Amino acid sequence: MPPTRHSAIPLSRRGVVLKPPRLLKNVLFVCTGNTCRSPLAEVLFRDLVKNSPDYIVQSAGVGAFSGQPASRNGVILAKERGLNLSGHKSKAVTIDLIEAATHIFAMSRSHLAAILMDYPEADDKVYLVSEFAADDRLRGKDVCDPFGGDLSEYRDTLEHLEKVLPSVHAYIEQTWKDEAGRGSQQGD
Repeated sequence: MPPTRHSAIPLSRRGVVLKPPRLLKNVLFVCTGNTCRSPLAEVLFRDLVKNSPDYIVQSAGVGAFSGQPASRNGVILAKERGLNLSGHKSKAVTIDLIEAATHIFAMSRSHLAAILMDYPEADDKVYLVSEFAADDRLRGKDVCDPFGGDLSEYRDTLEHLEKVLPSVHAYIEQTWKDEAGRGSQQGD
């Protein structure tokens, strides 16, 4: 029997039907130092998608010094939500993170500009985190930097993120195309 275009794909191994591999949605949140906003976004979004095994969620900073812990107030607020930021270590945005990400969400327009200046090839996958917010008052707004502020400033930032991240999740889910014959990511 002549080979078909699908004959090179193993359909079973020892009687077990293999599913085609799923591509992972690799989401990267970016702020300045990767100690306040983006770690909060990372831990909140990770919690939002905890029942979806096809997500990788990370954060980084355009001006980060690697190895710094998350801010004390961020750790406190995450803990209030039952989340853990105590093991977070900051990392700088790198070409490897940019290339691996399927979606990049910047906390502010200045972060968006910095990413595009250094990595113009990321243009089709970088967004302002509030770009898809359902609330008109938040859509397109920068997430305020609470660095050096008190707990109430961090709480404002956390609440802003809690309001916009469900829209980020909805956007990814509505535009994602898996490998099963429909393309490998949005736009395919």
